[in-house]
Amino acid sequence: MKKLIVFDLDGTLAESKSALDTEMAALLNVLLGIVKVAVISGGNWPQFEKQLLSNLPQDEHLKNLSLLPTCGTKFYEYKSGWKQLYSEDFTDGEKDKILSSLKQVIGLSGFKVERIWGEVVEDRGSQITFSALGQQAPIEEKKKWDPDFTKRKKMKALLDKLIPEFSVRLGGTTSIDVTKPGIDKAYGIRKLRDTLGIAIQKMIFIGDALFPGGNDYPAKEVGVVSIQVRDPNETKRVIEAIIACLDCAQPTKNRQDEKR
Repeated sequence: MKKLIVFDLDGTLAESKSALDTEMAALLNVLLGIVKVAVISGGNWPQFEKQLLSNLPQDEHLKNLSLLPTCGTKFYEYKSGWKQLYSEDFTDGEKDKILSSLKQVIGLSGFKVERIWGEVVEDRGSQITFSALGQQAPIEEKKKWDPDFTKRKKMKALLDKLIPEFSVRLGGTTSIDVTKPGIDKAYGIRKLRDTLGIAIQKMIFIGDALFPGGNDYPAKEVGVVSIQVRDPNETKRVIEAIIACLDCAQPTKNRQDEKR
């Protein structure tokens, strides 16, 4: 039986930069009542609070929830409140090099953007994120900009040459995430293993960017059973199936315990 279900956030549990809908929040609450859950996303802590936590019941179930913002470069656990366990932040010199490289690649890519909503490049401390249309762009506009990842794959190829000492991954609908080398969702999975004492073989990862170069792909590479989803609606059906499987397994376990 799996002991930990790990999710991506944007594009998996919710639309990009959007809150969980009522159905997703209800399903997650049920899941948290029967198994441990973790969320690893490129978003920073305030995004987790707005998209995820503000839409979940504030009860004892939160003790079953681990949160890993900025692709696992930060880790939060719940006791009497949320506590940060670590943050793999960049040095000032590292930030300067990444920011100048991003500026160069944006110029070289030649992609024209008619309108921008909010910051295009955001310093998240342990991660620097490029969002082509800005952090607050409407989801409808985001979906149209790079649906097949062609534009961002071209940018990633340029960044890989300019800053090979860093990890560059595609995330969300218009984003590119840059972290320290080896600090990605695979790192987050290993931190979950070490912190929670749960073997990687006892985890399931669910995400929408499980292709090579996607920011979910490192989780697959580290050996977690991974499920690719198209969108939050497909994630809901996966959660329903997991809940049904766990509910079926529980009585069997109880009967085995009674025989001992």
